[in-house]
Amino acid sequence: MSDDEPRVMDEPLELVPRMSRQGYSREQIDKRRAWLEAKCGVELREVAATTLDPESLRGNIENPIGSVQMPLGVAGPLLIHGQHAQGSFYVPLATTEGALVRSYERGMVTLSRAGGVTTRVGRDENRVCPTFVFDGVAEADDFARELPSHLEAIRAEAESTTRHGRLLRLECHVIGREVIVDFGFFTGDAHGMNMIVKAANKACAWIMQHSAARRFYVFSGFESEKKSAGNLLGGGKGKRVVAGARIKASLLRTHLHVEPSQLADLWHRTVLGSIHAGTIGYNGHFANGLTAMFIALGQDVANVANAAVGVNSMEVLENGDFYASVTLPSLTVATIGGGTALGTSRECLQMLDCFGPGRAARLAEIMAASLLAGELSIGAAIASGEFVAAHEMYGRNRPGTEPRPPS
Repeated sequence: MSDDEPRVMDEPLELVPRMSRQGYSREQIDKRRAWLEAKCGVELREVAATTLDPESLRGNIENPIGSVQMPLGVAGPLLIHGQHAQGSFYVPLATTEGALVRSYERGMVTLSRAGGVTTRVGRDENRVCPTFVFDGVAEADDFARELPSHLEAIRAEAESTTRHGRLLRLECHVIGREVIVDFGFFTGDAHGMNMIVKAANKACAWIMQHSAARRFYVFSGFESEKKSAGNLLGGGKGKRVVAGARIKASLLRTHLHVEPSQLADLWHRTVLGSIHAGTIGYNGHFANGLTAMFIALGQDVANVANAAVGVNSMEVLENGDFYASVTLPSLTVATIGGGTALGTSRECLQMLDCFGPGRAARLAEIMAASLLAGELSIGAAIASGEFVAAHEMYGRNRPGTEPRPPS
């Protein structure tokens, strides 16, 4: 190795703990962490203080050295009238943003006293969208026209790789001499992206043998996995969930210190601002609540990028009551698989009776209702002029000092 060639490690390789999939015993994790402490000159005492079973980490992380901690709060009660979620719930939120849990809680209390939130789950699927390359436009167009007639054969190939996934549909999109094939799968109570990519890859191999395609790539970008994109508004990436509630004007005044007309006016003004900003969808802070719930409940947090693409709506009714709703067209949640069974994630899911099979739709309705509470609360805080004061009281706007109530 030349003197100017970059060195990855200073120590001989035999002194570095193995970083393989086999390194999940307590001894191996401790050895890896001790090496890192010496390498970086830092004590990782809190990282080492984990309650997770080391062997349970297989398939969730590589090169483990411990775990991190996040503050966990709870907000509620939240009364829900859904097809899958019915009753009052106390929702766990993992966050370091002061005032967030308090904000969601006051929205939940307001909604519960208004009679609760009505929720419904509609379209329920996940997608992967391979792209196939052809010699020219004519060949691509012929492929797109013919492929749907082979749905049953393609379904058999795809479903041979999974016990749970079901291929629901194929949609072809011709772009020049390429064809993006949108595979829509039902994934049950799992997020299922790894599952359906494996299934689609098997199906693509069959398609390559029975078509004029020159090559394919299992991802095209059209699936919008962990990205914000306009096609998410149409659904097909997770569960399409709607939550809404009617609230009397007197309740808004008492609990949120705002008139229905103020909230409706704020909605109108911020919709205009969002349009001019080129925002995809419209909402106050879906990502805030989703991130806090995803972390607490062992979800794939990067899916907040697609799950937060949605719309809220606020209006004054003819009798003076207020109606608010949220629509989440691409909410990706799971109650089995991934990190749902790990330590605190499992416990938090159990708080909502959302751990295990048959509960993903229930979790989706709880999340949608929670986001409605958050939209009402932040909107009221801005419309009433209380937003800054609330963060001064509950947040940490001045690092190094204790928060004080406004005078």
